[in-house]
Amino acid sequence: MPRELQGVLIGRGKRIAIVVSRFNQLVSDPLLQGARDTLLRHEVAADDITIARVPGAREIPLATQRLADSEKYDAIICLGAVIRGDTPHFDFVAGEASRGVAEISKTSGLPVAFGVLTCDTFEQALDRAGGKAGNKGSEAAESALEMANLLPLL
Repeated sequence: MPRELQGVLIGRGKRIAIVVSRFNQLVSDPLLQGARDTLLRHEVAADDITIARVPGAREIPLATQRLADSEKYDAIICLGAVIRGDTPHFDFVAGEASRGVAEISKTSGLPVAFGVLTCDTFEQALDRAGGKAGNKGSEAAESALEMANLLPLL
């Protein structure tokens, strides 16, 4: 019978960092609340959660890299919202944030959950930050916990 490995949603003893963008705060604050509530619900101690606030999504990778380099955390959650406008700025910011976070996860070997919304409208972003499409911050927290518990098994 094949051996199957899967992470669990148990946060006891896990140290988690959250990097959250202040830009589009009406979206990022509910994402943060969803992530924090999920971590606490899965037994991550409040003292084991560190929140780093950055100006915008473009700054998320740099803060994430510093946190990963510190070797203090079992996982990092990145949260924010990039909303399409009339210029190509959206494509650059969203792409750089996504690429930067993915690269950090690969090179550090640390689970880095990407909860940065990339939406066409502000309404879509609100729907994903606790509205009718759920809370992607909560989902990112679950992903971070699952991966933090899976990687030691690999």
